[in-house]
Amino acid sequence: MNFDFSDDQKQLRDQARKFLAEKCSSKAVRAVLDGQSPYDRELWRGLAEMGFLGVAIPEEFGGAGAGHLELCVIAEEMGRALAPVPFSSTVYLAAEALMLAGSEAQKRKWLPRIASGEAIGTLALFEGTGNPSPKAVKLDASNGVLNGVKKPVADGAIADFVIVAARSAATGRDSDISLFIADTKAGGVDAKALTNLDPTRGQAELVFANCKAEPLGAPGEGWAIIAQVLDRAAVLVAFEQVGGADRALEMGRDYALDRIAFGRPIGSFQAVKHMLADMYVSATLARSNCYYGAWALSTNAPELPEAAASARISATQAFQHCAKNNIQVHGGMGFTWEFDCHMYYRRANALALGLGSLSYWEDQLIDRMRKRNAA
Repeated sequence: MNFDFSDDQKQLRDQARKFLAEKCSSKAVRAVLDGQSPYDRELWRGLAEMGFLGVAIPEEFGGAGAGHLELCVIAEEMGRALAPVPFSSTVYLAAEALMLAGSEAQKRKWLPRIASGEAIGTLALFEGTGNPSPKAVKLDASNGVLNGVKKPVADGAIADFVIVAARSAATGRDSDISLFIADTKAGGVDAKALTNLDPTRGQAELVFANCKAEPLGAPGEGWAIIAQVLDRAAVLVAFEQVGGADRALEMGRDYALDRIAFGRPIGSFQAVKHMLADMYVSATLARSNCYYGAWALSTNAPELPEAAASARISATQAFQHCAKNNIQVHGGMGFTWEFDCHMYYRRANALALGLGSLSYWEDQLIDRMRKRNAA
């Protein structure tokens, strides 16, 4: 079995890397980090023009219709470049939820706008607990009206629409959870930007006050849809994390070859060699799990839940490990604002929590393996 990407997919990766190298330099990322704009609007328009936003969206809804393998390739390059745009919230979460559970009318309304860059979407799942859980969803949904608070919501302050997990009853059963889609421009949603570790990927608190919304998917199937969306997003975010880990490793390697101490490159010292070798092992292990996850995602294999959790865990560990050790390899210079090391460290820790904590996904992997073995 060949788990490698095809020549066409590799060509797409090269195209994306070249585009991002030109349009998403360190200076561009810092402009969002230091400035007032929540994301790079010019880069967002460029991604739409290149067709990257709609790469996995079917052609009938304005996308390229390529598939999830191609989206994995794009995700890795977005991670390498630290792209300061709402790509993951819109493409991995909102678009995937629409493609899984949206009605024909909902897909025709929002998917073409996502592919063209006209609309930013997100999924409102968390309520301050840090982990997705049916027990945490306590919004009241009656007569198509939502009331309650969601936080943190990825890119919630700039979203044009939001998909909300809401509880329709108080029995505590998973069947009480349903999904709703709300147009944030129609009123009833108050967004407040939250301070977070990585300002290039915004978080917000959304307050719903008699917000009109329409059902997304069948009533009572919200948590089942959420589980599928999170598995898909876990694989895609894992590729972002692998891309970031690889770039952090490259930065550390290049600095170790250039920095001279005691008359020779610091990369010749055993301690630095071992640090870089450990980073390489972490990144390579994560990549192998990501490739398995990509296969499971692209084929909708029964192994997807386990593969997604494995990819999420290993990629989270690898990116955090490589980002931290990249700072260590750079020594005192690595802690300065002028060097880019801290930007990868910020993104590594932000992505580690975006879909739920590492311990949450470790528990998910154990539970899923137990169920499969019992079956």
